[in-house]
Order: sequence, then C-alpha cells, then structure tokens
Amino acid sequence: MLQTSIALLKEDAIEKVVEPTQQLNTTKTKAYLLEKHQEMFKYNGYHCFGLLYNKELIGVCSGWSTVKLYSGKQLELDNVIIDNNFQSKGFGKLFVEQIEAWAQENNYKTMELNTYVANGRSHKFYFNQGFEIIGYHFQKKI
Repeated sequence: MLQTSIALLKEDAIEKVVEPTQQLNTTKTKAYLLEKHQEMFKYNGYHCFGLLYNKELIGVCSGWSTVKLYSGKQLELDNVIIDNNFQSKGFGKLFVEQIEAWAQENNYKTMELNTYVANGRSHKFYFNQGFEIIGYHFQKKI
C-alpha cells in the first residue's frame, strides 16, 4: 500500500506548488502561475492541499469553500494535479480519498469540480471516485 499523507499548504510553499501546476498548465509562465497562486492564497475560502509521498510533494489541489442552495457546504476541487512521474500508480485516488476525509471532518456536504470536456481520462477517473455529472459549466469572458 502507498504511504501518503495530505497537508494544508501555506503561502510559503508557493514555489513548490508551481512545479506540478506547470505540468498541467503548460501554456502559462512560471511568473503568471506564481502571481495567480499569490492571489488565491488571499481568499478566505481557499485551501491548498498537498499530497506527500516519502515527504516529497507529488500532488497539489486547490479547494474552495462555498455554500450553495442545492448542496449546502461544499468543497470545490480545482486543479487536481499528480506529478507526471507518479501518475497511473494510484496516487490520484488516494489524494482524492484523503481530501474527502478532510472534508467530512470539516462538515462539508459535497465535493464538486469542473473538468474539461475533452479530458476523457479525467472523466473516467472521477466517475471511478464516485463523482456524477450534475450540470454544465458555462463561462462568459468579460
């Protein structure tokens, strides 16, 4: 069994968080990602989860605390990332399970997320973790 743990990362870990974030956001510069992470850490409802394996940060995930009429207190997962060198080895499943345990301990009622329509690999993964499609995500740039 893989021995992992999660940690709530603080703003002083931004440099470490950006490395796996760049693997998912290949068109964004390191400077841009640093700036966005600095902005995110300023929000009260923001959580940055880290997945540790042998004390090495191999995964990151943003979590946003919100309350919605249809779901109550929810944790919205954003940018669930496992380092490319550790993918397809069960770490993603463990990471989501550990975040879910944290959410249950903190009285969340649901976990939700968005994933790109073209990312079929992630769809299969989230279905296997018990997530369901409940709607469409729309965006309008302003």
